[in-house]
Amino acid sequence: MSLIDIMLRLFNVDTLLLTAGGTLAGILLGAIPGLSGPIGVAILLPLNFGMDPVNGLLLLGGIYMGANVGDSISAILLNTPGTGEAACTALNGFPMAAQRRAKEALFYSIFSSFVGGLAGVLALLCLTPVLSSFALKFGPPEMFMLGLAGLTIVGSLSGSRLSKGFFAVAFGILISLVGTDINTGQYRFTFGMRDLRAGIDLIPLIVGFFAIAEMVTLTRMGAGSFVESRLQNITFLRVVRDVMRKWTLLLRTSLLGVGIGILPGTGGAVSAFVGYGEARRVSKSPETFGKGNPEGIIAAESANNAAVGGSLIPLLALGISGSATAAILYGALTIQGLVPGPELLTDYRDITLTFMSGMLITVFVMLAVGLVSARLFAPILKLNVAYIIPAVIVLSAIGVYSVRNSLLDLA
Repeated sequence: MSLIDIMLRLFNVDTLLLTAGGTLAGILLGAIPGLSGPIGVAILLPLNFGMDPVNGLLLLGGIYMGANVGDSISAILLNTPGTGEAACTALNGFPMAAQRRAKEALFYSIFSSFVGGLAGVLALLCLTPVLSSFALKFGPPEMFMLGLAGLTIVGSLSGSRLSKGFFAVAFGILISLVGTDINTGQYRFTFGMRDLRAGIDLIPLIVGFFAIAEMVTLTRMGAGSFVESRLQNITFLRVVRDVMRKWTLLLRTSLLGVGIGILPGTGGAVSAFVGYGEARRVSKSPETFGKGNPEGIIAAESANNAAVGGSLIPLLALGISGSATAAILYGALTIQGLVPGPELLTDYRDITLTFMSGMLITVFVMLAVGLVSARLFAPILKLNVAYIIPAVIVLSAIGVYSVRNSLLDLA
C-alpha cells in the first residue's frame, strides 16, 4: 500500500470526523474524575460492529490518546486526578494553579502531551518490529525488577522525609494484597466479605485520596472562589519556548514512556511515575518538585502520552496488550475479524498501516482541542467552591461506580 493510498483513506471526511470526535470525547471523559480512556473505549466498543475497520479503530484510538490530556485538566485545576497517569501531574500542576498559573500549567501539560504522543506514534510506525521483539525478552524476573524499580522511585519523590515514602510503599503493597491470589486462588485480607475477593480497584483509591480529600480541604476553607486573583495571562508560544529549552528532559522522558509502554502490563501510570522520578533526579532544583515546578508536568505528561504509542506496538505486532486500553482495543480488532499479531502486518497490512498513520492525526487534534479547552477550563478556578465541591463529588461517584458497578467502591 503506497503512501498516497494511505493519505487518501485518512483524509476521507468520515475518517477525519470520527478521529477528531474520538479525541474530543477522550478529552472530555478524561476531564471527569473517575472516568478514563479504558472506560470510554469500552463504552464505544460495540460501535465497531458494522463500521469500517480503519474508522472504528481510529475512533477508539482517538479516545485513548485524548483521555490522557483530559486527565490532566482535573488534576491541575482541582487536584482530582481520575487515573494513575495524572497523579504525578497533580503534584506540580495543582500548586501552579494555586499560584494563579493554571493556564500556564495546562499549556505545559498539553504541549508536553503532544510531543510525547508524537514520539509514541513515530515509534509505533518506525520501530514496531525491533521493539516488539525486545519486549518478548521480558519475563517474570525482569517484570519483578521493573516493579521493584518503581517502588524505589517513591524514595526519590519523598525528599528528606524517607519515612513517609517507606510508609506509602508499605501501605500500597498492603492494599494490593487484598483479594484473590492469582497463583493459589486463596483469599487474602477479605475478612469474609465477598466483595473484597476482587481486590481494591485503583480508580476508587485515586479518587478518594485526591478528589474527595481535596474537596474536604476546600470545605474547611469556607466559601469564596478557589483563586481570588485574576488568572495569569500567558501565551502558548511562551510555554513552547520554555519547554523546548528543556528538550533533553522532554526527549529522555518521551523515550522512557515509549520503552515502558511497550512492556506488557505497564502502561501510562508506570511511565508517568518513572518519568517524574527521572526528572527530579536530574533537576537542578529538586526541592521545588511538588511546589509548582513545570519540569514535573513536562516529564509526567510526555512519558504517559508516549506510552500510548508504545503500548500499541506489542498489540499490533505480537497480539500482546501493553495496557488496559490496549487490551480493549484487542477486542475491537477481533470484532473487525482481525487477529492481533504478525498476521496484521502481512494479511491486513493496509488496515494496520492506515491505523498507525491515523494515530498521528489524533496527536494534532489533541493539541488543537487541548488549546481551546485550556482557555475554557481555566476559569473554573474563579467559581465559588460551593458549586465546585458538589459537582466534583457527584462526578467522582459516577466515575468510581462505572468502573466495576460496585457500591463497595463508593464506600
